[in-house]
Amino acid sequence: MSHPLPPSFRRLAWSNIAAQSAEQIGLAASPMIAVLALGAGTGETGLLVAMQALPFLLLSFPAGVLADRMPRRVLMTVAEVLRALALLTLPILAAFELLSVPVLAVLGFAAATGTVVFSVAAPALVPSLVPREMLARANGALELARSLAFAAGPALAGALVGWAGASQTFMLAAALSMLAALFLIQVPEAPRPSLPERHFWRDLKEGAAFAWIHPLLRPILLTAVAWNLAWFVLQAAYVPYAAHVLGLTASGIGTSLAAYGIGMVVGALVAPRLIARLAFGAAIVVGPLVSVAAALTMVATLWMPTGILAGLSFFLFGAGPILWTISQTTLRQTVTPGALLGRVSALVMTATAGVRPVGAAIGAAVGIAYGPEACIVIAALGFLVQLLVILTSAVPKLTALPDPVAEPVPVNP
Repeated sequence: MSHPLPPSFRRLAWSNIAAQSAEQIGLAASPMIAVLALGAGTGETGLLVAMQALPFLLLSFPAGVLADRMPRRVLMTVAEVLRALALLTLPILAAFELLSVPVLAVLGFAAATGTVVFSVAAPALVPSLVPREMLARANGALELARSLAFAAGPALAGALVGWAGASQTFMLAAALSMLAALFLIQVPEAPRPSLPERHFWRDLKEGAAFAWIHPLLRPILLTAVAWNLAWFVLQAAYVPYAAHVLGLTASGIGTSLAAYGIGMVVGALVAPRLIARLAFGAAIVVGPLVSVAAALTMVATLWMPTGILAGLSFFLFGAGPILWTISQTTLRQTVTPGALLGRVSALVMTATAGVRPVGAAIGAAVGIAYGPEACIVIAALGFLVQLLVILTSAVPKLTALPDPVAEPVPVNP
């Protein structure tokens, strides 16, 4: 019988679900409000998504350096409080009829900063809370919590926007962010050895060089870049596409997006059995493969415009990559020295989320020039590329989790 995960980790998991729920409600509500209340089109929603994603590009590496040099719990708590303040600003502005697409974009940028810090620091904190043999279970538990947030967030956002309006939607998101901060305060963190004073750019170079020259981490990074470029081309176009081509209401759009979270929950629940039965490399490849099937399902809506197919596509996008997330996070935590975990996590975050503004900008440009239908096709091609990248690497050949690396690779100043 397996031992339960430590209480300290469970508090982190509860914080994770609250923080992820706050993020998902805010992310889903913003483009709905922009389209349905402010009359935004594909170009404006694409730029809104790009602004919400820009912190991942600009702040991931600085957050990684801080996560390796200060208590990670403190860093995450401060970021969640700042996110709550940004979300609370939105209903205040709405009360004075000052809400606009640019305002949504600016405050979305501020709120996303909390997600950046949490996503960089949490994977670096986990190995100090659980033993190595429990890493996969711990990562699976965090992903299940995140999946529940993805499942509930968009549907709840759609319902609140349709029934109550923008103010109540963002107030709920702010309350969840404060709840995440309260859980984080209760997470113990063992003191780490003091690091010598270093130059900021040298710290970044050390972490980036380790991940880039590692034969297993580099294809993970490149696959993630291709996946997220394609994903955000799709995200930039989907709400206008769903509203104007598929004919979905706000509630219908939120329900179809919620299928992504439902797929993540299903994927997180079946992941332990699949990981136990598959070779480790094969488990990592499942996500990219299922993503191609999901993209082809969305392409099918061009000929059969129905919300059911769109929901099925998002379900597959959620169910398949969850196995990828759990497996590649466990791989990263195993082969990366503890002193570099924050910076390597930051590089992965930049690769997986920092390219979001680029993908969203591509989606906005293509949507303006050729319509949201063209974005659906371009996104599908991007998902095919990410599958080819991982299949041609050494990762699929892994039969088991590799041995940990004790020391970082030295980098010349």
